[in-house]
Formats: sequence, structure tokens, C-alpha cells
Amino acid sequence: MLLGLPLLAAITLARQVADLRPRQSADQPPPVRSVAATRAARAPVIDGRDDDAVWREAPAITEFQEWRPSEGGAPKLPTVAKIAYDAANLYVFVRAFDPHPDSIITVLARRDYFTPSDMIWLFLDSYHDRRTGYEFGVNPSGVKLDAQVYNDGNEDFAWDAVWDVATRVDSLGWTAEFRIPLSQLRYGRQKNHTFGFTIDRDLYRYSQRVSWPLFRQSKAGFVSQFGEVGGFDDLEAPRRLEAAPYLVTKNVSQSTATGIGRTQDVTLGGDLKYRVASNLTLDATLNPDFGQVEADPAVLNLSAFETFFNEQRPFFVAGRGLFQFDVNCSQVNCNGEGLVYSRRIGRAPELAGTYNDNTSPAFTRILGAGKLTGRLPGGLTIGALNAVTEHVTGVGGVTIEPTTNYGVVRLRQDLRGGETSIGGIVTAVNRDNDSWTSPYLRHNAYVGAADFRHRFPGGRFEVSGSLDFSRVAGSAQAIDSTQRDAVHYYQRPDALRYDPTRTSLSGDAEELQISKVGGAHLLGQTGYQRRSAGFEVNDLGYLQRADQQSWNTWIGYFDRHERALYQRFQWNFNWWQYWTTAGLPEERAFNTNTHTTFRNTWSFHTGATWGQLGETYCYSCARGGPAVRQDSYLAPWAGLNGDDRKAIVPYFWVNYWRGDGGRSHSINLMPEVDFKLASRVTAAIIPNYTRTSNAVQPLGPKTIAGDTTTYYLFAHLEQKQLGVTMRFTYPFTASATLQVYAQPFVSKGTYSNAQRLSATPRAADFASRYNPDPVAADNPGGFNYKQFRSNVVFRWEYRAGSTLFVVWSQGRQNSTGAEGTQGFRGDLSDLFGLQPDNSFLVKLSYWINR
Repeated sequence: MLLGLPLLAAITLARQVADLRPRQSADQPPPVRSVAATRAARAPVIDGRDDDAVWREAPAITEFQEWRPSEGGAPKLPTVAKIAYDAANLYVFVRAFDPHPDSIITVLARRDYFTPSDMIWLFLDSYHDRRTGYEFGVNPSGVKLDAQVYNDGNEDFAWDAVWDVATRVDSLGWTAEFRIPLSQLRYGRQKNHTFGFTIDRDLYRYSQRVSWPLFRQSKAGFVSQFGEVGGFDDLEAPRRLEAAPYLVTKNVSQSTATGIGRTQDVTLGGDLKYRVASNLTLDATLNPDFGQVEADPAVLNLSAFETFFNEQRPFFVAGRGLFQFDVNCSQVNCNGEGLVYSRRIGRAPELAGTYNDNTSPAFTRILGAGKLTGRLPGGLTIGALNAVTEHVTGVGGVTIEPTTNYGVVRLRQDLRGGETSIGGIVTAVNRDNDSWTSPYLRHNAYVGAADFRHRFPGGRFEVSGSLDFSRVAGSAQAIDSTQRDAVHYYQRPDALRYDPTRTSLSGDAEELQISKVGGAHLLGQTGYQRRSAGFEVNDLGYLQRADQQSWNTWIGYFDRHERALYQRFQWNFNWWQYWTTAGLPEERAFNTNTHTTFRNTWSFHTGATWGQLGETYCYSCARGGPAVRQDSYLAPWAGLNGDDRKAIVPYFWVNYWRGDGGRSHSINLMPEVDFKLASRVTAAIIPNYTRTSNAVQPLGPKTIAGDTTTYYLFAHLEQKQLGVTMRFTYPFTASATLQVYAQPFVSKGTYSNAQRLSATPRAADFASRYNPDPVAADNPGGFNYKQFRSNVVFRWEYRAGSTLFVVWSQGRQNSTGAEGTQGFRGDLSDLFGLQPDNSFLVKLSYWINR
């Protein structure tokens, strides 16, 4: 869990709040929103002191105002900032006054880790387009954070620049002195420049944020609210080339049928950044290795749909917002579905399971990948991505992953100063299939889409929409599998579209949303979405369901006034309805939830959903069979978050679900305790326990020899699941850290009371939908799945932009066909008795800037 949030994240959560503008007398001048930078005759020494000549000459910025919790209030403590530059660098000195320096809150941590600390943030719009920018933040311990900003409000914290900052705590408070090389920014080639600029200070013990100029949470947009810094004359042309070659050595040991197998590998690779134009950058990676990335969390998926995992690989995380094109996403529901899901690139060989290959690698090697990203002076944002993965063979020379090319082009044109935009995207996947792969994998997949956004004058209302088209092609057997997949279920007897002779499949998707994005207290959104039955984007995107239309509405009330009992309060109301494209109702639900942050910074969150209101049917429960009538459900939840300024911070969340007329229910408990020791060591322990009783757990279709009937099986499932996530970070310095991540996970359950779907699956009476199953063999018994994943990562940025990683990863896994009789303690003991798979990696990179 993040221990602190940057300025933009807080604004994104708030979106719009009460209009608390500072009151001014008739003769009081408006606040200054522009300053001039001072040219430095001699570069200041970056040591956190203001004794350099340029800091005596530069004018001071003092008009900081509170923007949280109350907009336009007076700061509790004064702040002074000064700005200077030379031909190659931007310099900023900030003095954060504090009469009690021993009370300043700070934590030493790794780079880009949000800490519960006082902070100084610089925000720059170097191209001055009021849509894109950069963030540079630091806490009193010198922990650096940086990010790119795009679309006037979205952050990308995977972006890492090479820059310097020094901090000092003294009798007056603390200071931060920045040196930001202009080579890390994008700007034009004109002689004179004006940058968008804002400074933000977080006084953590007072839960107060102050900025110059004032951020207005009641106003939409982020970069568009920056102040201005002029006077940048005769800057150097940005440097064009950055390179980071690296050497990787890896030793992997794995359990095999004949014992322990070991592989040793030494590879060379590199990352390249080339500035094609002043605001257009080419990023490339050759033979990349992402062994330093944290392992995915363990899950046991009993649903019909694929599990979504977050992207964590730096090359694909950086700049991903430029390629984002959501599908089936609104303020009410959003689960990662979209046209670009970069985890497809370099995933595990797809046919390893098909050909029973237990020796295949965990990931397909990426031979090379490149991205062209930027924003042209006319307001056109460009994102182009191309990647090639290698051909992988398994046991006996069988192809388990063909050579594959992935491509994306994303364009967006801003109009009316960014208040209106139109855009488009094209994605393409082409596989070099052979006789082993063509029966199972599609040969090619293409998607084209267009979107728009228009904010009406006044900035309070916005309309947006999109139109998507998809086409996939391959062998008849591959397209047969596509039609039968849970995304489509063409074989459903009550919506039969299945054609085994097809060699291609096409579809479309539409979306229209109307939103209220500005104003004092009320925000909202209502939208309609539709995806045709043949819409398919999973070769490069992520989609759980086609053949669906929905209408979603959200209204939120925000009170960001600091009151007697709380700092912030939010109350949301949601209503959503889903149907198939033929009009079969699938879900109808109402939800309300509240979020309160108290004066002591503890926060309480609670809500509930009442679902399946009226007559609705489950599309996927029979796993390709007919739709099944659903009963209403109730799902309340609550969460309590502690004061993260303390050394020990507790959290507790609980979720409950009850449905099927009380026959099914589940409860999930997730306590968490975060620790901070001596302002240096951070740790977290996060248990996650779930107990589920499902009266009708789907088991899938079954046929019996001599009988042409397909039976759709269900069973009663009693399931228990326990996972414990543990994290530990020890920073030797702000540039050298040791991180430990570990997660044991056990999920086990027993099936009973096997049933078959009856001839009346749409009956109002629950018992009439199912018949007892006379075949005892249809009852699968149960399962016991255990997994342990861990990473130990030492990271040292031994010089600017150059990094050494030393990584040890371990995994253990086992699965049996029965729950067993022992408790979780016995299961965990068995888990750690399993033979581990170990990986040891050393990665050394060296940054070159030409």
C-alpha cells in the first residue's frame, strides 16, 4: 500500500471540490502567477545551501497558498523558492521554514517510493503546451521521485530522469536544492522560452499542502493550472542520444523429473533513447531482461475469465499512458480491459500446456522493442510501439511459441487549447505460425479505433466516446477455439452463432459518456457501452467479455472543507445495468459508498452493493451452456486506515457477499500493519483470508459415451484461502537499497452435491434450475493449491543513471486433487518442504549521454 500520495494523485481523487477562493479586498492585487528566472553566471554548488551568488540575486517566490485540505487558506509555515538557470541546467532552491526541525517527518527509502514524509515537488511544463509536463520531488532525507505528466492530468512514475538534488535540515527548517539538466526535458529550439511551473510543499504532520501558484481542486485540469517562468534565453539544444548498455548473468535451478537442473546464462543488452526532434523521442531495448521486477501475486482462478496482472516491466510501464485505450471502463466499473495490454509481449509460451512441456521458460524472450513517443507543437501526441519475440521450441522440437511481431500506433490531436481532442489507434499482431501452432494460435489480429473528448465552455461538462473495429484470422481450428472461448461463447444454445468453418472473426465496440467534471460539490458521469459478439482484442489487448452492452451512472458528492470532525468527505452513488447485445438482462445493481478522512488523518471507508435487482441471467455460469437465472445478492464492505505519520500504521478491510437466496456466501478479511523503524527501515505484513461457500460452482460441460447430450455441471464448493504478503525495505542510502518481497499462498476446497443444469435454467425457483447428477465420477472431489514466491533485490545507483541489481528469486508450488485434512499451518509447513526453484541474477548498466 502506498504510504503517501503526490499532488496529482490527490487532485485525481478529489477531481472537483468546493470553491474556496481566497477573499481579497478591492485594492488587493491578484496573486502573482509568473516570475522570471535568473541567469547564473556561475553554476551553484548543489549542496542544499543558499550561499551561492545566484541565490542572492534571484527574486524570491513567497505567495504560497493552501490547497488541501481547504482551498485558498493561509499556510501554517512559510515557504520561499528561487529559480535560476544556465545554458544546460535549471536550478531551483526551496527553503521550507519550520520552527521545530526535530518534528519534520521524513523516511529514508528507495527512489520512486512514496513515503509518509514532508515533500517538495517541482512541476514543469517545459514545452508550455499546458497538457504535458514533468514532476521532480524530494523529501528531507533526499529520496527522489520523478514522473511524466500527459493529458493534463495523468502521471507516469515509471519515467526516470537523471537529475540532482541536495537536502539539508537546519535550525530554520529544511532546504532542497535542485539541478535538472535541460537534456532531460523537451522544449523547442527558439531563442526565448517560457516554461509552465509550479512548486508544491507537503507539511505532513499538519496534513497540509501548499503551492505556488494556487491549485484549485474545484477546477478541472492539472498542467493547465501551472504558473509561468520566463526569461530562459539561449538554451542549449537538447542532447540527442542516451544509452544504457547492460550485462546480465543469471543462474537458474529448477526441479525436473531427474533431479535439479541448472542453467547459466550471460547476456548483453541495452536501452537506447534518441531525441528525434525537440519533443519526439525514440526508446529502444535490445535483448531486455526484467529479472529485477517483483513476482506477480499468487492467485487461484476458478472463473471462466483470464486473470489480469499489472505491468511492472520498466520499458513497457514508461509512457504506457500514451497508448492507453480503455474498453468497458467507466467511473462505475473498470477492471483493466483495453486495446493494449503489454503483458502479452514476452508472456510465457502459449502452447507449453497444450504440448505438455514442463521445461519451457517462464517468459518468451523479447528480441527487441522500440517506442516513438512525443507531442508536436501543433498539439498532436504520438505513440508508436513495435516489438518482436523469439521462436520457442519445446521437447522434441515442437513449436510452443512462434516468432511474433506486435505493433501499436496511437495518435491524439488536441484542439481548443486541449479542451477538445480527437484520436485514433491501430494495433497489429502477426505470428509466424507453423504446423505445430496454426491449429491453436491465430495468424494475425488487427484492431482500429477512434475516440474523442470535448469539454464545454466553462469547464464543467464533458462528452467523450469511441468506436472500435477488430478482425482476427487463422486456421478453422484456431477460429473455432476463439468462438468457443469464454469471451464469446458462440456455442450457447440460446444464442447460437457458432460456425466451425470460419477462418476469421470481426466485431465492433461503441462507447458514449457524458460527465460533469467541474463545480463545487457534485460530479457525475453516465455512459452507454456496447461490444458485439465477434469483438476480439486479446492478442494484444485484454477483454473479458464481448456480446455485451451496458449503461452506467455515477454521482459523487465531495466536501473538501475542513470540518470539526473531518478533513475530507466523499459520498458516491452508482447504478449499472448489463445486457447481451440481444437484450438478455445480465446484471442490474445499485451501489453507494462513503469515504471520510478525519482530522487525525485516520480514514474510514464503507459501502454496499445490491445486485441482480429484478430478472437477470448469468451468461457464463454454464461455461458455454444456456443462460441461468440469478438471484439477488448483497455485498457490503468496510475499511479503516490508520495514521501513516506514526511508526506503526494499522489497516483493516472486510468484504462480505451473500447470494443465491442465502445458499452462497463469502467473507474476506485483510488486516495490514506497516512499520517504520528509525526513519529508515520500512516493512509491511498483509494477511488476506477468504472463506467461500458457493452452492453452484460451475464445473463446465460434460458428455457421456453413447449419449449426444451435453450436460452442464455444477457443485457445492467450500473453499478457504490464505495469503500473506510481506515486504521489507532497508535503504543504506537514498541510492542503495535492499528490498525483500515474499508471499506464501494456500487455496483449498472440497466439492459436493454435484448437479446438472436442468431443462429449465431460467426458472424463477432456484431448485428447478438444477437436477442431481447421477454420475458420481462427475464430482471432482477438491483441490489444494500451494505457492510461494519471493524476491530479494539489492539496487545501487552507483552513478547518475547507472545501476547495479543483484536479485535472488525463489518459487515453490504444488497442487493436489483433494483438500486434505490439515489446517493452514500444516499446509504452509508442507509448502516450505517442497523443492524450490531458485534464480540468481546480477545486472549492471552504465548510462551514457551524448
